[in-house]
Amino acid sequence: MKTALLDILSRELLIDEEKIAKIKSLDSKDEFSFAGLLRTKGILEESVLLRAFSILLGLDIMDRIPAYLIDTKLASPFSVSYLKQRKAIPLRKGEKEVVIGINDPFDTETIDTITKSLGLGFLETVLVPEEEIGRSINKAFEEGVHTAEQILKDIDEDDSARIFAEIQETTDLLEDTSEAPVIQFVNLMLSKAVKNRASDIHIEPYQSNLNIRFRIDGLLYNTFDPPKKLHPAITSRIKVMAGLNIAEKRVPQDGRIEIRVADKNIDIRVSSLPTVYGERLVLRLLNKSSEMFKLNELGIPEAHLVEIRRLITLSHGIILVTGPTGSGKTTSLYAALCEINTPDKNIITIEDPVEYQIDGIGQVHVNRKVGLTFATGLRTIVRQDPDVILVGEIRDLETAEIAIQAALTGHLVLSTLHTNDAASAVTRLIDMGIEPFLISSSVLSIIAQRLVRTVCPYCKCASEINGEYMRELNVNREDLKHASICIGKGCEKCMGTGYYGRTGIYEIMKISEGIKKTILTTSDADTIKRVAIGEGMRTLRQDGADKVMRGISTTEEILRVTQV
Repeated sequence: MKTALLDILSRELLIDEEKIAKIKSLDSKDEFSFAGLLRTKGILEESVLLRAFSILLGLDIMDRIPAYLIDTKLASPFSVSYLKQRKAIPLRKGEKEVVIGINDPFDTETIDTITKSLGLGFLETVLVPEEEIGRSINKAFEEGVHTAEQILKDIDEDDSARIFAEIQETTDLLEDTSEAPVIQFVNLMLSKAVKNRASDIHIEPYQSNLNIRFRIDGLLYNTFDPPKKLHPAITSRIKVMAGLNIAEKRVPQDGRIEIRVADKNIDIRVSSLPTVYGERLVLRLLNKSSEMFKLNELGIPEAHLVEIRRLITLSHGIILVTGPTGSGKTTSLYAALCEINTPDKNIITIEDPVEYQIDGIGQVHVNRKVGLTFATGLRTIVRQDPDVILVGEIRDLETAEIAIQAALTGHLVLSTLHTNDAASAVTRLIDMGIEPFLISSSVLSIIAQRLVRTVCPYCKCASEINGEYMRELNVNREDLKHASICIGKGCEKCMGTGYYGRTGIYEIMKISEGIKKTILTTSDADTIKRVAIGEGMRTLRQDGADKVMRGISTTEEILRVTQV
């Protein structure tokens, strides 16, 4: 085999002589160990090696395994860890035809084990890249061999002893072989939440029922409806995972869980709240494996993007981002920080909590128990010789005053406020007790933003123009001539909603000379907003209307988010 393989590599795949010489020098006891040695040494790329094995053994290569070939029932006799370790997965090629997708065609032990376990006689093999096999195994076990209904039926009220089984912080839930139905159900709930892109899980006890809802793209959806009697078992399991006191049910508690679901590392913040019908839990899911958004990926209009990039390179002043909770303010600020995160800048943040860790940036977590508040932390940060400071939120007069002083003494400060629009941020600061002249001299720009759901790309189709909605969005007939309005019909990918993912809509108020003069004479948000619009500011609704015209979102969604 060694001679034949070398001949294929040299003549058919045209591998250079230097690599051929390295392969010839490999010392192995037999032909099969030679193939394994060749794989582990990494002399050849995987694609080249698979091509050589394909020619040598007459096997097909499947670079990508289509979803319809992945069969959960076929994979269920084997554990996730076994299939991943062996780099193999049984696939249903037809109604009665089954093949084994494998990365190492010389691993006859695995081929025989899978064949015997399935009891289907001789099975053909196809060559598949290692990464693709891993992805397909994850896909096969995402739903699991048990449905939620089956697991819930198996839960015994006296099953509490097994609820408290140890769980490793970073264990892959798809590989967890715990038999306790409660553990299986919680694992299923978490893995389904990750698969469905949920940002939060709500576990809500009521008088006679228990409701579990997922927040997906900003809206809550009913997902599970287990019997009320299972509430103590489910909450106890989650509290054990989060390191909370399961005996204490009278006071709120906060905890944290780190899990892995397939190839995603998930950080979960757990919050418990006592109610008259039992403890209510909310789990906030953060995907630590996902890449940080860049500024040009947030849906910011090009003209605004140029202005924001100019602002974040300035040496001093305050940039405020406003909006309600969950409107993407922190994501926008992180994207801005990543863009200016260079070795010549000292960037320090103070947040509550630190949601994502960024290399090269000093990040401080607020801890009120030991007296580390935004104000005390910010006061110390100023003495750390920073160039850029991010304050998670300006909540009180003391924090606002220190932030303004920092901006006036040569620091660029980025922060957030909870207001409905850009102009209202000025009113909020004045209400806190900040003098108008300090606002006009320190604030560079105020950015208001919202997140709107985007039309599902998998079921997107053209839509007729609704005149009534368009009038509400203040769109004129001339603009409509160039519009490409779309809606989502609803499909499996978007769970029938017609929406998949979200993007931002923005209102950017530059503190111009005209705005400064207005701030010095009045704190009325409406007056300030009128002046800003007169100077060319586009409102949230106008930016939303533009996204409707371009087929990115829908009129109903923009009107829902930009209520006036």
